[in-house]
Amino acid sequence: MDLSARHLVFHGSIVLLIGLLCGAPYGRAISRNAPANIVHSWRVAHASLPIGAILMFAVAALLSSFAVTAQVKWLVAIALMVSAYAFSFSLPLAAMSGHRGLSSGSTLSAKLVFTGNVLGSIASLVAALALVYASYVSL
Repeated sequence: MDLSARHLVFHGSIVLLIGLLCGAPYGRAISRNAPANIVHSWRVAHASLPIGAILMFAVAALLSSFAVTAQVKWLVAIALMVSAYAFSFSLPLAAMSGHRGLSSGSTLSAKLVFTGNVLGSIASLVAALALVYASYVSL
């Protein structure tokens, strides 16, 4: 397994842990009858982060089989890691602060959630494009 793939597995396991740990505040939000937007935000964090980790595991399993340079493999891996950590930061912060992160608000927490979402989205797009390139070249 390539070093880039091993890094994806390691960082994917950290993101998986963060996502699973988001289940505790999600459960607390449900049990204390928190507003629906807060419960929804915790549900998104608790579901989305493990899905991102599973994506990292799946890509790690395939990365070594691509017929591309190590730089392209690292681009895929680093872009996925940046995306996962950006969302690992912004999704729980959104749930704690009550911001959705769809626009940059006036408070610091709103700006941080928005910035994390934008960074996560851009990095995801870069990873997807690099992954399409790597899979096409490897046909």
